[in-house]
Amino acid sequence: MKIDEIDAYVTVIRCQSLQQAALALGLTQPAITRRLQNFEEALGVELLDRNTRPLKATATGRIVYEQCRVIQRELDVLRGLVATGTPPAGTLRVGVAQTIADVALSDAIRDLKAAYPDLQARASTGWGSRLLQRLEQGELDAAAILLPANKTFDDTLSARSLGRIKLAVVAQKGMLKKCPHTLAGCQSVGWVLNPDGCGFRDGLQRALTGLGLTLRLNLETPGTELQLQLVAGGNGLGLVPLPLLHASAHADALDIVSLSDFKPLIDIWLVQPRVLGKLQQPVEQFGALIERAFKETRKQRAA
Repeated sequence: MKIDEIDAYVTVIRCQSLQQAALALGLTQPAITRRLQNFEEALGVELLDRNTRPLKATATGRIVYEQCRVIQRELDVLRGLVATGTPPAGTLRVGVAQTIADVALSDAIRDLKAAYPDLQARASTGWGSRLLQRLEQGELDAAAILLPANKTFDDTLSARSLGRIKLAVVAQKGMLKKCPHTLAGCQSVGWVLNPDGCGFRDGLQRALTGLGLTLRLNLETPGTELQLQLVAGGNGLGLVPLPLLHASAHADALDIVSLSDFKPLIDIWLVQPRVLGKLQQPVEQFGALIERAFKETRKQRAA
């Protein structure tokens, strides 16, 4: 078997399409097909269920895929060892949760480019669960996401917390003066939240479920500033990181609601494959830049 056959197989599984895999590798579809056939012949097993659309791995094929990802990461380390004297180059693919992007992405990308001029940082934003999935599938080199402090990760990933963010429950100023400040007492008001997949919403959902309550969703929309505008207009309760609340144009029209049975906190996680080769240093610096941005935001608020 050959390395290019391994690369072809991993790309097909990731893309779930021979055509898309060929485009990703800059090859023709027949060339991809030949490499897959050669790889299967070398192993003596069928790796793909060719009766499904999109293409999926067989049970054995999935095990082989995970091992191929390990081989690719080890090869990256080997390439890094023989190129120790050269600075990182190529593309660094990072995923960033939208809330983190609102606070830190612009400055972090700028400083990363200044430190590594030969490295192209390509960032994409989204919900933490989706970014984590893309990282596990090899589509990203690292991700800065918001997840609970007790989150566990796949064995193939390395993760460290960059800090913790307090979340605030907010309401239109004066709305909840007569309501008991508990989740149950606020149940009739309803919520203005991010779409499904948001870590904040998942945490609230778990807290409500633990109390035997269901989530009453008044409005579902992405974008913290739009949500705060809707909450300030009396459309329900919001759940927002304190740094974004204090920076909002709608802060003066909102009350922070202290709930006795809900004290939401969430961690900023930097997650990456266990082996990154020469991209390790830029990823660590990217994490440090995000961590610094949130520390500076807390200092500004305290001042």
